[in-house]
Amino acid sequence: MLQVLISFSSKGGNTEKMAYAVAKGVESVNGVKAVVKRAKDTGTDDLSEAHGIIIGSPVYFGSVSAEVKELIDRSVSVRRKLRDKVGAAFTTSGHVTGGKELTLFSIIAAMLIHEMIIVGDPIEAGGHFGAAATGLPSASDESNAAALGERVAKIVKKVNS
Repeated sequence: MLQVLISFSSKGGNTEKMAYAVAKGVESVNGVKAVVKRAKDTGTDDLSEAHGIIIGSPVYFGSVSAEVKELIDRSVSVRRKLRDKVGAAFTTSGHVTGGKELTLFSIIAAMLIHEMIIVGDPIEAGGHFGAAATGLPSASDESNAAALGERVAKIVKKVNS
């Protein structure tokens, strides 16, 4: 079975809520399984074994949390093994102008360095760089996160067929 890893950091629970919404979207695609782990509990074997990787972080001064940064730093040891895997990002912030796009770009930049195939959220969910929420994710935010997960899962199937 194809596997999509959803690795996240969450202090207050908002990013975790988005992670499980992303997972719901992944699992809506037949033949694809979601594996949800906190960034601090994500090992390099988890990264290597996944067919797709979706990373989520709350915004910290316009960048990722220390936990997500540490995961990205550890990913260097499996860099060649991440090539051509499907990747995507999601984030949450406490303010509408809290730096969400910068945080998404931080995750996406690391994925590009690994030569991953980057997927943004579908047009129906906004059609930008990844799923995002301000504060507690609304039903719409969770729907957008699920749409991102579903899109990644569908592309994982195409890439691995």
